[in-house]
Amino acid sequence: MSALILVVFMGAAVAAVPIAHALLMAAMAAAATSDSVPLDLLVQQMVAQVQSFPLIAIPFFMLTGTLMMGGKLGVALVGVLSTLIGRYHGGPAQVGVLSSTLFGGVSGSAVADASAIGSLLIPWHKRLGYPAAFSAATLASAATIDILIPPSIPMILYALTANASIASLFVAGVLPGVLMCGGFMLMCWWVGKRRNFPRDTTPFDRVAFRRQLMYAAPAILLPILIVLFLRFGIATPTEVAVLSTLYAGAVSAVVYRDLTFKRLNDAIVHAGLATGVVLLVIMASAAIGWLLTFDQMPNGITSWVAENVHSAWLVILLMNLLMLFVGMFIDLPAAVLLLTPVFLPLAQSIGMDPTQLGVMMVVNLAIGLYTPPVGTTLFITSALAKVKVGQTVRELGPFYLVAFGVLAIVSYIPASILR
Repeated sequence: MSALILVVFMGAAVAAVPIAHALLMAAMAAAATSDSVPLDLLVQQMVAQVQSFPLIAIPFFMLTGTLMMGGKLGVALVGVLSTLIGRYHGGPAQVGVLSSTLFGGVSGSAVADASAIGSLLIPWHKRLGYPAAFSAATLASAATIDILIPPSIPMILYALTANASIASLFVAGVLPGVLMCGGFMLMCWWVGKRRNFPRDTTPFDRVAFRRQLMYAAPAILLPILIVLFLRFGIATPTEVAVLSTLYAGAVSAVVYRDLTFKRLNDAIVHAGLATGVVLLVIMASAAIGWLLTFDQMPNGITSWVAENVHSAWLVILLMNLLMLFVGMFIDLPAAVLLLTPVFLPLAQSIGMDPTQLGVMMVVNLAIGLYTPPVGTTLFITSALAKVKVGQTVRELGPFYLVAFGVLAIVSYIPASILR
């Protein structure tokens, strides 16, 4: 059964069938050819997976990001960062990295970040004379910091699948996100200095900077509040999601005064459509996961590894390689939902904490978002910069170096993220 699922899914994926539909096709093919899997039971598994209260956090976090970054706040955030660091080597590129990091504390979606921040910064980079391919590479990689800095939609999906703590995952994701941000900024500075990239020569104005900082403070404050509320148990992740949406609405209406009925309606529709896509992927992945478990594939993998691989560090290396490979071809939400049931027993067999596995998985799959052949943020920023994907990939070397360094820390130094 597992082999049939893999063949049908890969065939559908190669034929450019949407991932959720490809998963459903594979599940239906496996169920139709098996006498021991009733179709009604398969449907029950699909529906049961989305009957979860914590899933409510996903549309609310998406709505928060749309409300906060769809108005004046996005421009204000970029403005204060460009005033602060735009004058240094690689400064405009560093602005993109910092913007993505802060935006990650609002949206939780790498694709939303690549689209929103890319449309703001790439034209500015071009006006300064920046190489379009390097700008696209910077923003394609930096956008993935979003899914490490709380709130993170993939971490919510992992927590629901692995029965792990969403709050623990959010807190554990902060350090890797900060390390990724610092490493990417360092690479922007190094490349900018080595290749003598142009810089923003506008003199630093302290008064203007303070004014911009106060104006952008609500965006900077929100991710801090989310982490504090979760870290000290003030509210559950679902409650934090609802509170963050109310906060975003209040800030847009009272502080920036740009919350019109049309923008609110557009934000709700966008969040609803995006949530629908995620829920379809969850349902399809639940069907596949249940079938694989029924076929005892996870137990088979765990037994094989236990018999043939006798070193924990080598098991972790093999998991990383497989996650990286899968992330190059499958959308991140589907990959999280598919890989979690397979790797969780394997991780537990070597004593790995489920929280560490979740962060390790998200870092791996995040790298896949800007790795060919199916890198979502890679294609988005390349399209915005109007350059070929191959040109962008050639500029990604320094960013891959940083990402793999962070991955090594998360994988082999669990004390760095577990508290």
